Amino acid sequence: MLILGIDPGLRVTGYACLDTGADEPRLVEAGVIRLGRDGARNAATIAERLVELDADLSAIFARLRPAAVAVEAVFAHPKHPATAITMGHARGVILLCVRRAGPALIELRPGAVKKFLTGNGQAGKAQMQDAVQARLRLVSRPEPADVADAIAIALCAACRGHLAGAGPFQVPLGA
Repeated sequence: MLILGIDPGLRVTGYACLDTGADEPRLVEAGVIRLGRDGARNAATIAERLVELDADLSAIFARLRPAAVAVEAVFAHPKHPATAITMGHARGVILLCVRRAGPALIELRPGAVKKFLTGNGQAGKAQMQDAVQARLRLVSRPEPADVADAIAIALCAACRGHLAGAGPFQVPLGA
């Protein structure tokens, strides 16, 4: 079974597809969708970036055909309250794409993903990248951090038992 993890953003959206059909999860594909930069101009409007995100995600869903999609839930940071609003725009498009494509939807809080993977709900970007690298036995640290976050989201969804029949690597967790 394929699960797609998505780290939403209006400039960079990370995605990662894991195959959960073996004893250990296997990374199928990972990358970023860079929005609003076409070479001719510096940045597109929010509306233009949302259209771009919809088209790119729709193509990824059509190509990979995941059984489930795990998406980071909205969070608000006291120092950057507008980030939650911006993330909400991207998440809205992502949730619409998921519903149109038909896979199961799983939403996970960022702190829960960090705690699951590192034991620390406040883990930094580098710590998450190192944890993902170790968990999947990758040759190098996933770059950029948005890719590592997307992989972590997919791993957490699969391993926490959100998916029926996700595979024998499921880890029961209390939280």
